[in-house]
Amino acid sequence: MPLDAKDADPRMPYQLPFPKEALEEIVVPKAIPDDERLWVPQAENVFFRPLCLNRSQGYWMNLLKVKKSGVLSRHRHPQAVHGFVLKGRWYYLEHDWVAEEGGYVYEPPGETHTLVVPEGVDEMITYFQVNGIMYYVDPWGKGMGYEDVFTKIDMCRKHFEEVGLGADYVDQFIR
Repeated sequence: MPLDAKDADPRMPYQLPFPKEALEEIVVPKAIPDDERLWVPQAENVFFRPLCLNRSQGYWMNLLKVKKSGVLSRHRHPQAVHGFVLKGRWYYLEHDWVAEEGGYVYEPPGETHTLVVPEGVDEMITYFQVNGIMYYVDPWGKGMGYEDVFTKIDMCRKHFEEVGLGADYVDQFIR
C-alpha cells in the first residue's frame, strides 16, 4: 500500500499478533515516584530511578537525582549519552554551558567531564540514557572504577531487597 493511501478505519487497533520473540514493553506510570524506596542510592545525596536496564545492548535509562549541590563525579563515556533535565540545573567543569530545566544534552563518545550541581540547587533530576559504561577517572584519565548495566542491576537488586520490595523488583526494568 502506498504511503499516501487512506486508512478506512484509523482508530482500529493493529489486528495481527506481535512477533513471538518480541520483548514486553516497559510502562512506568509515575517515573518520578512518591515512594522514596524506588530511588536507588548511588553515592551520598545521589540516587537513580531505573526505567530500562537493557542487558542485551548494554545501555540503561534512568532518572538521576542529586539532593545537594557539589561535585558528583568525573567520568568518561566510550559511547553516546543523552540527557534531559527535568528539575534543577547542572554543568560540567570542562564546558561553558549549563544544563537547565527543560534542556537536552548530547554527550559524544570519548567525552570526559566532571558533573557539578551548583550552589542554590536543592534538587536536580535528569533523565539519562547511558550507552556502554561510565568510566570514573582522575584528572589525568587514570581509571578509578566503572558502572555498566550489570552493576546497575546489582545495585537495584541489593537496594530493593533492603527496602522490602524484593530483589526481583528490578526485573520489570530489565530487557
